[in-house]
Amino acid sequence: MMKKVALLFVFCAATLFAMADEGMWFLMHIKRLNEADMQKKGLQLTAEEIYSINHSSLKDAIVQFNGGCTAEIVSPNGLVFTNHHCGYGAIAELSTKENDYLTNGFWAKNYNEELKPKSLYVRFFVRMDDVTKRILSLVNDKMSEKERNAIIQKEIAKIEKENSENGKYVVNVKSFYNGNEYYYFVYQDYHDVRLVGTPPSSIGKFGGDTDNWEWPRHTGDFSIFRVYGDKDGNPAPYSKDNVPLKPKHYLPISLKGFQEGDFSMILGYPGRTNRWMPAAGIDQNVFYAYPAWVEASKVGMDAMKRHMDKDQEVNINYASKYSSVANYWKNRQGMIDALTKHKTSATKRKAEKKFLKWASKPANKEQYGDVIQIINDYYASTNLKARHDNYLTGMLRSSTFATLPYSLGNGLKQYAANENNRKELKTSSRGFHCRQLRKTIPSTGNRRLGRRTKPLCSQGR
Repeated sequence: MMKKVALLFVFCAATLFAMADEGMWFLMHIKRLNEADMQKKGLQLTAEEIYSINHSSLKDAIVQFNGGCTAEIVSPNGLVFTNHHCGYGAIAELSTKENDYLTNGFWAKNYNEELKPKSLYVRFFVRMDDVTKRILSLVNDKMSEKERNAIIQKEIAKIEKENSENGKYVVNVKSFYNGNEYYYFVYQDYHDVRLVGTPPSSIGKFGGDTDNWEWPRHTGDFSIFRVYGDKDGNPAPYSKDNVPLKPKHYLPISLKGFQEGDFSMILGYPGRTNRWMPAAGIDQNVFYAYPAWVEASKVGMDAMKRHMDKDQEVNINYASKYSSVANYWKNRQGMIDALTKHKTSATKRKAEKKFLKWASKPANKEQYGDVIQIINDYYASTNLKARHDNYLTGMLRSSTFATLPYSLGNGLKQYAANENNRKELKTSSRGFHCRQLRKTIPSTGNRRLGRRTKPLCSQGR
């Protein structure tokens, strides 16, 4: 599943010919960028009703579940709906050979029967703000990357401390557009979250890995939890004295259904997008990184499955880990297939060719003329490292060091044995400076829609 960044949204009108307004939008920008277009398409809410700092709003009902998934508060008593696969780890943790809730399902008939897993939390989004000017005003192009990073991290620590209210809130400062913009996000975490109900795996995981990442899916992919707080509604460690949370806002559920042409909107916690990745980066993923991830994951999955099939207790203990590895395994293979089928890197190269033509003009050449070459050289120097790192990551995610296939074992042996090649690769990788890339990559000219891209390089690599 995706890792978290912020509460963002995408909207569409569900007509026969309508397409979603593609992209991700910051909630703090919807009044300026999106409200008018959304209302033309049928939205009956105002921007203030979706995102408000001073009043309850829709954002208060959309929570992040256990650090990754999106979930929804659907009752005045803290009831939370999320996907079955999002609650999978907690359900597995609560299961035993005698009470296998993962396989057989579970339904609490009252508050007292609800079950508390050891580690599970729900995160509420409080507010966000732009701190780009504050941070970037402290740095300049004459600084080394190390100096720049140290100053930025020091200022980020200040911002997070200033807005935490002595630990009441969790504050994260995130960079966007490869370090050209910075926003801080304020959250409040509740750690007393209890299982209310889950369907059996025959419903919640119907289709298994075969149907995962395929649409349409015919699975009851849901699970139900409840958030608890102290008597004043504040976050509190688990206690029998805690009470169901009275949320600031919850989603009313309509039993009327919907009609063709009704407005629809997705509000949730995506992770990041690699939409702006250049052609060389796509090729690195398709030919080096993702194949290694797929192969290493399959080795780990096969090793786990051999033991899981022999013992039900082992099966329960490893169910969540196996499911997580399988999720990414299917995802990465799907991306290899889709990117290859749609010739995505070729499309990117056409766009880069147009950019290069513009960058070659006398007025632009000095600053932008070598951007594409710098990017291509970076990926060429890190292709083998990407393959190695994804092999290693795939195996570590499985927490098992099974017998490696020849291509993996031999590749790791060669990498470890050839010290000269390793030093050369490390040196060449360090030759490409993040600061230079940030400076030379121009704006795309599009509206800033809250997309976050993976940095082209990072400090210390």
